[in-house]
Amino acid sequence: SCGLGSGGPGCYHVDALSVQCGRTPNIVAVFGRVKCERDVFLGSCCVFTNVTHPRAHVDRKDAFERTLVCRGASIGANATVVCGVTIGEYALIGAGAVVTHDVAPFALIAGTPGQRIGWVCRCGETLPPNLVCARCGDVYLEDHGGLAVAMEGNESQLITRER
Repeated sequence: SCGLGSGGPGCYHVDALSVQCGRTPNIVAVFGRVKCERDVFLGSCCVFTNVTHPRAHVDRKDAFERTLVCRGASIGANATVVCGVTIGEYALIGAGAVVTHDVAPFALIAGTPGQRIGWVCRCGETLPPNLVCARCGDVYLEDHGGLAVAMEGNESQLITRER
């Protein structure tokens, strides 16, 4: 997993931002105005862009857009995140996907451009249609275009046993 770091193997500096990725070099391109919250995973060779309409001969550093990767989100290898988007909590971006719009919490995104193809649990498992995780038992409800945890696994197991 990746987090903001102070340097070391696999850490690359661009502008004033530093990202340390695991124990081995991960080659992640991150530019200024990208914020990664806690427990974010950045896969090998994923890229964050910094300006919407880049040109080599035009200085657009004042046009860098803010990108936010919320807590627990995972971005797969070779994925591209276009600047100015927010990736919701625990969302999972598939390898090679191109994210061009905001991503809902717990969304599973794949393709070019990236589209939601399902939902994922905090533990990383793909959720079935009933939105109950087979691995940990967490129960989810759809909430304003995303998901919200309705019950944690240990609570849902207790309710199931009582019935």
